[in-house]
Amino acid sequence: MRKIFIAVFLLLNVTVFAQPQLKGGLEAYILSNLIYPAYSLQNCIDGQVKIAFKLNQAGEVTYSTIQAGVGTDLDDEALRLIRSSTGKWIIPSGYDTTSLAVVPVNFKLDAVNCRNKTKASVRQAIDTYQAQQGLEDAILNYYRNKENGKADAAEEERYIALKKEGGYDEAYMKHRIEMGQKKLKQNDKQGACEDFQFVKYMGYNLADELLKQHCATNFTQ
Repeated sequence: MRKIFIAVFLLLNVTVFAQPQLKGGLEAYILSNLIYPAYSLQNCIDGQVKIAFKLNQAGEVTYSTIQAGVGTDLDDEALRLIRSSTGKWIIPSGYDTTSLAVVPVNFKLDAVNCRNKTKASVRQAIDTYQAQQGLEDAILNYYRNKENGKADAAEEERYIALKKEGGYDEAYMKHRIEMGQKKLKQNDKQGACEDFQFVKYMGYNLADELLKQHCATNFTQ
C-alpha cells in the first residue's frame, strides 16, 4: 500500500493572517491528484520535495520551481501538482504577489516489494536517474550554444549519437509535445513551454510553432 504524507504549508514573506488558501484544502488536493511517478515507484524511492511558487490576485500560479528535491521524477510530480492548482487559490486582500510560497511534499512508500530494498540499491537507482539527466543536460547545452553560434559544428555528430543512445528520437519528441499540449489544457503554461523548449534544444524543430504561439512570456522570478 502506498502512503504519501503531505507536510505543512509554509509561506515565506507573508504574515500568518494573509495566507492564500487552496479551494478544498491543499492536502486533499494533493492526495486526490498525486500520481506516484513510475521510476521512483519501481525503485522504492521516496523523500521530500520543496516547491517554491508565486500566485497572482486571480489565484493563478505565475512562476514555480523546485527549491529542493530528491533528484528523480518525484521532483517533477511535485512541481506538476502545484502548477495544476493554478486558478484554484483564494487570495486574501493585500497579498503580496511578489512573495514566494513554499510547499514541502513528502512522498513515502510503504510497500511489500520495498522491504528487501537496501539503501545502497535505492541510492544506485537515484544515481542512474541523475546520470540520464546529465546526458540530457549535455545535449541541451550543446544546442543552446549552437543557437547562439558558440557550438563546435564538428561536435554535433557526437551529440546526435548521444541522442540515439539515450532514446531521444523523433517519437520521444512527439511524446513530449503531447505532454506539453496536455499541460496547456491544464493551464500549466510554464510546464508546457518547458516541454516545447526541451524539444527545441534537443535539436528538433517540431515544437517551433507551439513556442511562437504560447511561449513569448519569460517565466522568471
